[in-house]
Amino acid sequence: MVHHIPVLVHTPAHAAIGPVLTYSAEQKLSPGTLVRVPLGSRETVGLVWTSAQEPNEAGTSPSVAAGHVVRPIAGVLHGVAPLSPQWCQLVTFTAQYYQRSAGEVAMAGLPPQLRELTSQQLGRRFAATAKRATQQEPAQHDSAPVLTPQQKDVLVRLEVGAGPFLLFGATGSGKTEVYLQAAMRVLAQEAAAQVLVMVPEINLTPQLEARFRARFEPLYGVDSVVSMHSGMSNPKRLRSWLAAHQGPARIVLGTRMAVFASMPHLRLIVVDEEHDPSYKSSEGARYSARDLALYRGRLAGAHVLLGSATPSLESWYHSREASEGGRYERLLMPSRVGQGDLALPLVRRVDMTHQPKGAVFSPPLLDAMRQRISRGEQCLVFINRRGYAPVLHCDACGWKSACTHCSAFRVFHKIDRTLRCHHCGFTDKVPRACPECGNLDIGTQGRGTELVEEHIGELLADVRRYGSQSAQCPEGEPVRVARIDADSTRLKGALQTQMAAVHDGEVDILVGTQMIAKGHDFRRVTLVAAINPDGALYSVDYRAPERLFSLLMQAAGRAGRDASMGAHSEVWIQTHQPGHPLYAALKNYDYPAFAQSQLQERRQAGMPPFSFQALVRAEARTQEAAQAFLVAASDAARSEMAAWEGWGEILQSVFLYSAVPMGMQRVANVERAQMLVESANRGALQRFLSAWQPILHRSRTLPACKGLIRWAIDVDPTLV
Repeated sequence: MVHHIPVLVHTPAHAAIGPVLTYSAEQKLSPGTLVRVPLGSRETVGLVWTSAQEPNEAGTSPSVAAGHVVRPIAGVLHGVAPLSPQWCQLVTFTAQYYQRSAGEVAMAGLPPQLRELTSQQLGRRFAATAKRATQQEPAQHDSAPVLTPQQKDVLVRLEVGAGPFLLFGATGSGKTEVYLQAAMRVLAQEAAAQVLVMVPEINLTPQLEARFRARFEPLYGVDSVVSMHSGMSNPKRLRSWLAAHQGPARIVLGTRMAVFASMPHLRLIVVDEEHDPSYKSSEGARYSARDLALYRGRLAGAHVLLGSATPSLESWYHSREASEGGRYERLLMPSRVGQGDLALPLVRRVDMTHQPKGAVFSPPLLDAMRQRISRGEQCLVFINRRGYAPVLHCDACGWKSACTHCSAFRVFHKIDRTLRCHHCGFTDKVPRACPECGNLDIGTQGRGTELVEEHIGELLADVRRYGSQSAQCPEGEPVRVARIDADSTRLKGALQTQMAAVHDGEVDILVGTQMIAKGHDFRRVTLVAAINPDGALYSVDYRAPERLFSLLMQAAGRAGRDASMGAHSEVWIQTHQPGHPLYAALKNYDYPAFAQSQLQERRQAGMPPFSFQALVRAEARTQEAAQAFLVAASDAARSEMAAWEGWGEILQSVFLYSAVPMGMQRVANVERAQMLVESANRGALQRFLSAWQPILHRSRTLPACKGLIRWAIDVDPTLV
C-alpha cells in the first residue's frame, strides 16, 4: 500500500512552493521521522510533518493536485529516532512568530552533517561514536563546595516554585554553582532527565564545560556532558546532537543554536547572562534563543532559570511583583561568595576633561596600575574596539580611510600594516602617502586595542614585576602586556593558550575587548580600567545605555574575585561625563535604580517592553530601490487591508514608520534600508505581519523595485 506523506523541506525563502511537500512511501511514517527525499534534481533531508502543523497558503492541509506526480521518498534515516512532538511544535511556533519558513527553521535546528548523510553512513558514524566512548576516561571528580545561605535559598525556591525564574546575582555571587546544583538535583530525581545550559559566547563554553564535566562525568559517564556551538567541527556537532537526541547526554552546553537541540527528556533550562544580545540571531530566522527557551520550557514542563548580574530590561520588567503583573519569579543573590557586601570593587570615575590633553591613561590610573604590579597583582584594561586606530586621516586635505564598499571606515592595524573593513573584510596595505594629495604625514584618529597595548607598554617600561608568579615570568622582568581580541585569537586554540597564560600569572596587564569582560574567573585581577566608554551615551540606539551598563558591570566583575585580594580591588572609569546617571548607578552597583530610570524613559517613549516592534529590512543595488520596495509594500498593505472585513481595529493599532537607510547604510556594495512596524498589542502586530507576507512577496516584482536583492522581517529586533 502506498501512503502519501507530508514532508517538511528547506525550500528557498521566495520559492513558489511551500515548505511542506507530499511524497509517497510504502509504509506509514510517524511525524518527526527524518527521511531523504528528491527535490528538483537533488536529494535533501526532510522531516515527516503533519498537515495540521503547517497549512499551505490556502489554509488547508497539503494534498495532491490532480495530474501531479508524487515522487517516492529516497530513504529513511532508521538510526535516528523520530523527533518529539514538542520539538516539532517549537519549530512551528518559531516559524510563525518570527515570520519564517518552518522548513528553514527545522533544517537550521539540525546539525549540518545530519542533512548530508545516508542511512548507511549514519550507521557507521554510530559505530565509531560507540567505540570512541569506550576509549574515553571520565574527568577528575569535582566535589561540590559548601553553599552560601543565599545559594541554598535560591535552590529551595527553584524546587518549590513553578517559574520561570530570574536569578539576579552579583558577579562572583556563585550563580554557576547554583546551575550545577540545580542540574544535580534534577538528574537525581529522574533517571532519564536532561538539562540544557546556554551561554552567549563560544569562548565561554569550554570553561563552563570543564566544570560540568568534572562534576557530572564521574557520576553519569563520559557521554553525559556535550557541547553545541558553531565553533565545533561538523562531525563533533553531529556526535553531540545524536547523544542528546538518543539519550546518553544528560547535559547540553551551548550557545543560542542549542535551544533547538533535540532533548526528549528536558527538565531544566538555564540561560546564563540572559541579557546578552548574542542570544538574538542576526541572520536567517532571526529568533531570540532566550525567548524560545521560555516557550520550550512551557512545552516540556521544564523549569527555566534566567541568570544575570544585569538582566535585560524586558526580563527585569517581567519579574516584578505578581500583583503588578509580573510573570517571572525573581531570585536574589546580591553578595559575592564568602566575602560579603564589601567585596565589590570600588568604582572610581576619572574626569578626562581635567587630564592632560590627548592622554590615553590618566596619571592617577597609571600610578594605581604601578602599585598593583608591584604587589604581584594583575590589571585588566577594557576598550571595546579592536585594531590600532579606527581611522587613518590626512590633515592637509581631509582624506580618511573610508571603505570603498561600505559606509564605514577601514581600521588601521599596525601589527601587519593594513587597513581593514570590519564589515565586508576588504583589506589593503597602508599607503605611504595620502592617496589624494600626496601628503606624507598621515595620522590616526581614535584608539583600539593594539594602540592601547603598545602605549601602556611604553608608559610602564620602567616598572618591574614582583613575585615569581610563573617560571616563565620571573621577578624583576619588565611588565608583560597581553592583548585578547578577535584578531589575536583568530587561530584555533589561541584563546585557550592566552587565557592559560593569564591564569598562570604570566601576564601583568591584559588588554582586550568584551571578550575578556564576560564570565572569566581571573583570580589575580584587582584593577579593571575602562577606556573611553562614552560612545554609547550618544548612540541613536535606545538600547545602548542598557548594553553599556551591562558591559561595564561585567568588566567590573572580573576584579577582586579572590578573597585574599578582593578587599582593595578597584574599577576605574575614564569618562568625559563623570556625572552621568549611568555612571552614578554603576558606582553604587545599583542596577535596580538604573533599570527603573530606563524603564520610565521607555514607558514615556512607548518603547519595548511597553510596545512590540518588527523591522522589515531590504537590501538592493541602490538605496532608491530598497526604499521603494518598503514604501510600495507599506502603501499596498494599507490600501488592501483597509478593505478587509474586521481589520480596521488592527490597522489602527499598528503603526508603520517611514522607510529610512539603516545605520550602516552600505555593506559590500549592497544598499540597505529598513521600516519599523510598531504596536502596543503583540497579537495585532503578529496578525498584521502574517497578512503582510504575500504583499511583500508581490511588491518585489514592481518596476520601481528593480535591483532588490532580498528582504527579511525581524520580529523583536535588538537594533533599531
